Amino acid sequence: MHTADEELSIPKAIVTGRVARLRLLTGLLQGVILYALYYSLKEKFWPSTSGYLFSPLTMIFVFVPILFISALGHLNTRRMWIWMAIATLICVLLSVYDIWRMAALDGNNLLTDGSLRPTPSAMLVVFITGGFYIAHALVLAAANDERRIARYPTYFETAWKLIIQIKFSVLFVAVLWLILWLGATLFMLVKLSFLQTLLEQSWFFIPVTTFAFSTALHITDVRPGIVRGIRGLLLVLMSWLLPITTLIVAGFLLTLPFTGLELLWATRHATSVLLGTSATLVLLINAAFQGGEVGKEVARVLRFSARLACVLLLPMALIAIYSLTLRVQQYGWSVDRVIAASCLLVATCYACGYLWAALERGVWLTRIAAINVLTAFLTLAILLALFTPVADPVRISVANQMARLESGQVGADKFDFTYLRFEGARYGDRALRALKEKTEGPDAALISKRAAVALERKSRWSEPDVKMDATLRAANITVWPSGQSLPEAFLKQDMRNVERNYMLPDCLKLEHSKCDAYLLDIDGDGKTEILMRNERNYGQAVLFAQQTDGTWKPAGTMTGGFKCKGVNEDLAAGRAHGVAPLFPDLEVAGERFHIQPWASDDSKCKTPVAKN
Repeated sequence: MHTADEELSIPKAIVTGRVARLRLLTGLLQGVILYALYYSLKEKFWPSTSGYLFSPLTMIFVFVPILFISALGHLNTRRMWIWMAIATLICVLLSVYDIWRMAALDGNNLLTDGSLRPTPSAMLVVFITGGFYIAHALVLAAANDERRIARYPTYFETAWKLIIQIKFSVLFVAVLWLILWLGATLFMLVKLSFLQTLLEQSWFFIPVTTFAFSTALHITDVRPGIVRGIRGLLLVLMSWLLPITTLIVAGFLLTLPFTGLELLWATRHATSVLLGTSATLVLLINAAFQGGEVGKEVARVLRFSARLACVLLLPMALIAIYSLTLRVQQYGWSVDRVIAASCLLVATCYACGYLWAALERGVWLTRIAAINVLTAFLTLAILLALFTPVADPVRISVANQMARLESGQVGADKFDFTYLRFEGARYGDRALRALKEKTEGPDAALISKRAAVALERKSRWSEPDVKMDATLRAANITVWPSGQSLPEAFLKQDMRNVERNYMLPDCLKLEHSKCDAYLLDIDGDGKTEILMRNERNYGQAVLFAQQTDGTWKPAGTMTGGFKCKGVNEDLAAGRAHGVAPLFPDLEVAGERFHIQPWASDDSKCKTPVAKN
């Protein structure tokens, strides 16, 4: 009986000079074409002027040559070209849709001013890299076994061989460039800069990188024994991390009944941590399981740890699902939450399948093999759905946020119009344009105004030059005592021209900022002053007083004290009054100085506040 390693021994075809030359030539040609595309983008001429052409070309020449180099010698000619054609079609379809969804309805880029973005999004590149890795492993394994669904040991050998090839190829390229820059530094010691100048040239950098990567792929392919040895050592080392990880996860789950889940939800990233932990468990379980043929050779502690880890996966997945559900109920769907839900679907498939494997008696986790293959195909299906209209996270999140606004689940004053502008792509742009034209329904005027403001923004990190009106200011400010309202003259007044306006609360200048305003009569003259500070900001507050001409101006500032026990509650209830200062102000050379009373460095609070 042959072992899986013997059955996956390298074909003689790939050690021939013809295959080696073809692989290296492909790598060099890839570099030349990618440089040409880069130069086109840099100089802004065709094809970079057309995103619908440039993005597919970029995706094709980044991924397809690598797939071709890896498949050469392992697939026959017919299968080779069928697989390359399918990979090319995937690159074209996904990149064209990616460009389309980022194009505004007027044809401009949704993120910055100017022409349509011609390059594929980073998210697409990252996820399609993982997708092509899974798909390529499935194709090579099926070809090796001459079956549509290969034996699990073949999938195992192929997948691990590919990942080790890729990692060592990346390491080879990194070390090559380290050596080249070391050489450039040596020459600079004697005032010769030719090598440093050469390394900085894109026409040299790009082809050399792709050629080196293709060389490393070829070398690791014709030396399967080395790759196999590295893989074996790596899996053995990783498998001995499983008992420690299982113990930690089991301890975490056992503490939850005593600590409760509230502390977990307070972190606001519980779902991602739980998903990462589940992925680590799956990886380590497979490091121990390997191709499913080790069986009784595995140490008893590893066998027990693997079986227990399979059981722990399901509660981890269920807690993560509950955590995500709470966030969606509170804030609705976002792009990140849709992607997290997709990852949870994969995690749940692993969790249920591995639990099924752990409950099998008499054998050691043999059902894992079928679950891994099934989940691989499920993952590919999910990836395709996420980057097409079928389950585009952007489309889903925009539709959900709009439904929450229309149903009144979230008010217009708290709705995130900026999310639609910079995270909603074409769908968000379309929604904002519809909201801009809204004339009926609750808060129609405010919704229309804020949608128009969001459409004018050019960057998510900068506020637009928007003229704040009374409606926008009133929506930004919460007035205390409850039930009171700010004077109309104050809301209508434009504070942007006030001297040192950078000290003013943001809600008077920026459309999406929130403030608290307290109506007080501090000096006891019967006239109301307004003490205002940024919401959830324990720093400086600004006092506004009405002038004799009816206008409002900043009259002073108040720093600190809002953390003190009862301060916010008494201010909100109107239980505050003016008192004489401990020291008079000091006048020197026509300038007035206020003497701040001395306080400890721990707190200015009279009543200590318990620390968390």
